[in-house]
Amino acid sequence: MKEFDYIILGGGCAGLSLAYELDINKKLNDKTLAIIETRDEYKRDKTWSFWKVTDHNFDDCVIKSWNNFSVNSKLGSHEIINKEYPYQTINSGLFYKKVLNELKQNKNIQFFKNTEQINLDNSFIFNSIPSKENNQANLWQHFKGIEIETQKDIFDDEIFNLMDFDCDQRDNVHFFYSLPFSKNKALIETTWLSKMDDKTLNDYDIQLEKYIKETLKIKNYKINYQEEGAIPLFYPSIKPEKNKINIGSAGGMTRLSTGYTFLNIQNHSKYITDNIEKIQNTKTYHIGKKYEFLDNIFLNVLKNNPDKMPKIFLNMFKASSKTVIKFLSNKSNIFEDLGIILKMPKWIFIKNIF
Repeated sequence: MKEFDYIILGGGCAGLSLAYELDINKKLNDKTLAIIETRDEYKRDKTWSFWKVTDHNFDDCVIKSWNNFSVNSKLGSHEIINKEYPYQTINSGLFYKKVLNELKQNKNIQFFKNTEQINLDNSFIFNSIPSKENNQANLWQHFKGIEIETQKDIFDDEIFNLMDFDCDQRDNVHFFYSLPFSKNKALIETTWLSKMDDKTLNDYDIQLEKYIKETLKIKNYKINYQEEGAIPLFYPSIKPEKNKINIGSAGGMTRLSTGYTFLNIQNHSKYITDNIEKIQNTKTYHIGKKYEFLDNIFLNVLKNNPDKMPKIFLNMFKASSKTVIKFLSNKSNIFEDLGIILKMPKWIFIKNIF
């Protein structure tokens, strides 16, 4: 059996981000690392987007940045401008290529398909694989997106549409998300905030075709790329274990009210790297207790009042753009939190505190 100082279970975004952070900070020059990943090859399979409220290592993997975005509903639309915090989209294929090229240069790092050859007992383990609990009755953000290309220049690539609620809700929360990478190329995504036990919501292809043809008025296009996924809008059950830390969504790095995870993963990776020499005694990293509290209330409101959510989101984005972005990116102070809270329907939220 092979022995390693560190083991990362899962070579996705969280696992590779941590390995990369450790490597570029010279923490693996005299330590060994095994990365366990089952996939046969790395290729573009995801699109990660976020407001750049902190620096990260992957600006060279960004497809596009925007300073303007819009939110639409049947009640109207609102355009938001913020040049301080650009909204960035990362191509996972570029991310994988950059990280793997770096890691392959370090002889102390090895990849494995499984743990059969590895002794897990004497290593410190970083786990990014969520537990296989049956959580169908919990809320999820589930989606399918397609990158389409048109022959003519159709899109305004200076602004993206964060949420378009002017669509069939089916007693849940449903919106479309559009990221124009150029004037003739965009990612169009149908997104649901709902339980996963209702399979009638999964006719994603029909939803996308209808939205593109009837709402965007695009008749002719080709599909370059597709992605589909589900983000848990609940915290995983984490049992404290000696010599083990959960990372990524498995470690609570997904912001429940938004589904945003990428920047939280980067910040967690930096925290682990800064404390790696004393990692067994290091305090557990959290996004923030106040965000856990506020997000749980928000999700209770969403679960109990799905029909109210388009108006609630629209009102929230009428606050200061800087305030909203910092709040959604867990970087807000108490005064900025109050600025958001005051935009919410008070009685509905008070009823859902407990």
